[in-house]
Amino acid sequence: MIKSAKTRRGDWVFVIICVFVGIICLVPMLNLAARSLSSSDALIKHEVTVYPKGLNLTAYEYVFGNAKYVRSFFWTIFLTFICTIVSLIMTAICAYPLIFPKLRGRGVINVLITITMFFNAGTIPNYLLMKSLGLLNNPLVLIIPSCLSVYNMIIMRSFFYGIPESLRESAEIDGASYFRILIKIYVPLSKPVFATLALFYAVGRWNGYSDALMYINNKREDLYPLQYYLYNILKSQSDLSAQEGFSTPGLNDTIKSAIVMFSTVPILIVYPFLQKYFIHGVTLGAVKE
Repeated sequence: MIKSAKTRRGDWVFVIICVFVGIICLVPMLNLAARSLSSSDALIKHEVTVYPKGLNLTAYEYVFGNAKYVRSFFWTIFLTFICTIVSLIMTAICAYPLIFPKLRGRGVINVLITITMFFNAGTIPNYLLMKSLGLLNNPLVLIIPSCLSVYNMIIMRSFFYGIPESLRESAEIDGASYFRILIKIYVPLSKPVFATLALFYAVGRWNGYSDALMYINNKREDLYPLQYYLYNILKSQSDLSAQEGFSTPGLNDTIKSAIVMFSTVPILIVYPFLQKYFIHGVTLGAVKE
């Protein structure tokens, strides 16, 4: 198919816009990586842009040599994996029954679920609820409260609507149970939306720190996710390098940059493996109803 000159010009404009947006997104990450690898003198003189100046690995030696951060890193990986699996299961078993027209009260259930997207009890009632359930300082408090997103459930439900009913009806005629239909038909045909929502849930859990801030105290520091430490470091007005026994001026900023890279790069690595499902899952799951 031969494109017209107007179409080709439009394609070039689109490419230029995408490249420009990509550069805008990439430059801050490159600057952060450069700051984490640069010498303290270069940072003090504001000479660092998008490439390191005066290569210095002291910050990374500090981060990887600190047992607190390394332990929190592996705990966050484990927590992200468990939360993603639990969230996908909860989302599927919540969305699946709502596609059946014969489900009694389906309309009311949909309305009640949707209301929770706009209204919630608030921070204090949620804290009191976690306390009454005995979940404070418990690893489950980092999993259960956020195991289901109504928005993601609606995306999955909409995707399920797009699967032909004839497949389900054929399975029902053959005597398959509802649960077997979900496992054997809906789940295999829904890989794009599962991959997309897995990315949503994983990124949300990896970047989460507010639940640990509210529900975990310093008696259970082993339950702190990595982002909680990052939050404390970035909001601290004190000199981190001085606290840790460093005397080199400007090393504080280098360490902060290294910790940000340490907590950001792992989740970025996951995205390329799910990219081929991402657009397909979002568009199909979002428009079909």
